[in-house]
Amino acid sequence: MRYVGNVFRPPSEGRSYILQCTVGCSHNRCTFCAMYKDKKYYVKTMEDIRTDIKMAKEYYGDLDKVFLADGDALAIDTNDLLEILELLYQSFPSLHHVGIYASPDTILDKELSELSALRAGGLTIAYLGVETGLPELLKDIRKGVDYDEMVEAGRKIRQAGILLSVTVLLGLAGRCAKAVDHARMTAQILNDMNPDYIGALTLMLVPRTELYRRMERGEFELPGPFEILDEMRIMIEGLKVVDCEFRSNHASNYLPIKGRLPGDKDKMLALINDIIAKNDRRYLRPDYLRAL
Repeated sequence: MRYVGNVFRPPSEGRSYILQCTVGCSHNRCTFCAMYKDKKYYVKTMEDIRTDIKMAKEYYGDLDKVFLADGDALAIDTNDLLEILELLYQSFPSLHHVGIYASPDTILDKELSELSALRAGGLTIAYLGVETGLPELLKDIRKGVDYDEMVEAGRKIRQAGILLSVTVLLGLAGRCAKAVDHARMTAQILNDMNPDYIGALTLMLVPRTELYRRMERGEFELPGPFEILDEMRIMIEGLKVVDCEFRSNHASNYLPIKGRLPGDKDKMLALINDIIAKNDRRYLRPDYLRAL
């Protein structure tokens, strides 16, 4: 397969064929993210995308899952996306899942009719990086939208019938009083959009990012592992989502947890409280096994 630079995908897309439709991220200004710093954003030509699909057909024969990369493939013109989806479903008879990264500003730029057409064309799930619900923190990390706009973006995806998977970042406020507000307001923004899936990741500082430089200047300090668990506890306590899958099994996390909300809420909180009470690092994932 032909790829430009490093290619990323959500953990749940681990068995998907990755079709690189864009190179880089159309936003690429978040202070914590280094995923696409080596690329300048552009949309691949339809000729190249058609060739990649043909190569995948020759190599794999058939596929049941595809992920459209890079960082914001939803920014592609809707008619071109519909053509890509049509080619994929024509090429792979077993295909039933097509996922995509979607930045909030790109979602807001699309008409609801466009998103609904993409769902009808076979786009099944969109991955939205929410990160936090704390308004001043959303601004500080340069997410590009405010609280209300983020909620609108999430609701718009769901209204179009596309499954919504969101990620939030534990530790994003740093070791400060705002950490509690970050956890509480993140629960609130998730309640306001009621996604189908929530993935909690733990912030890991990466060189070449603004947040890493702030850490080097002494302006930002990462919380410790049990402080991170306390953030997750506060967030889960505040969640009132319905029929939502919650997971913290990403490699960045200290404690992998999964459950269906609201049914498994008490069970998840009991586990977190038990680990916090033990205050023993042996129950947590060691740092050398944590990764982005």
